[in-house]
Amino acid sequence: MYEKYIKRILDFALSLVALCGLLPLMLILTVVGAIVMKGNPFFVQPRPGMIDKKTGKEKIFKLIKFRTMNNKKDKNGKLLPDKVRLNGYGRFLRSTSLDELPELWNILLGNMAFVGPRPQLVRDMVFMTPEQRRRHSVMPGLTGLAQINGRNNISWERKFQFDLEYIDSGITFAKDFKIVFQTVSKVFTREDTVREGTVSDLDFGDYLLEKGEVTEQEYNILQKEAKQLLEV
Repeated sequence: MYEKYIKRILDFALSLVALCGLLPLMLILTVVGAIVMKGNPFFVQPRPGMIDKKTGKEKIFKLIKFRTMNNKKDKNGKLLPDKVRLNGYGRFLRSTSLDELPELWNILLGNMAFVGPRPQLVRDMVFMTPEQRRRHSVMPGLTGLAQINGRNNISWERKFQFDLEYIDSGITFAKDFKIVFQTVSKVFTREDTVREGTVSDLDFGDYLLEKGEVTEQEYNILQKEAKQLLEV
């Protein structure tokens, strides 16, 4: 009953209330972000959402966040490394998780829920096994079981295990409430926002290539598949 009917109603109502209450803060961050980033303060990126029952494929939606890295490029027009483009303001947004606030719009629109598996990149999705992609059988979330159990300081495999555990153990109000409560605690203590010793975590495909679990040929084929999905 909760998963099928009540969860979406709560997500809609709470995201609407949160957007209204946080609107002044979001306006300030929008203005400051536009100045610091010298342009668009928002970061919009296609992400795989819940599997469409009609097509059997993930519905791609546009996730919106506050931008934490500028768009500075080298003389050849290629983006500079993440550690160069991530400034002090961006680090502040990430450490406080304030960069995630615009995702309330995604929740309001029905692309996301407050609790569920975090929406990864499309180029991460194509490297997932069929079992790992089962995480997309539910709505992606602003936070989830993996986020309160290490977030970016656990392996990709462990993240996916937590996502499937969330689904397989049954989605209940009590579980969602506990995850939200523990997430708030994590935000205030600024734990696990990035993997120790890194600026941005490796994409799943790069992680598998580095571990030798996919060949360079397999990697290139799947990267091409991801690009084709984004062109649809």
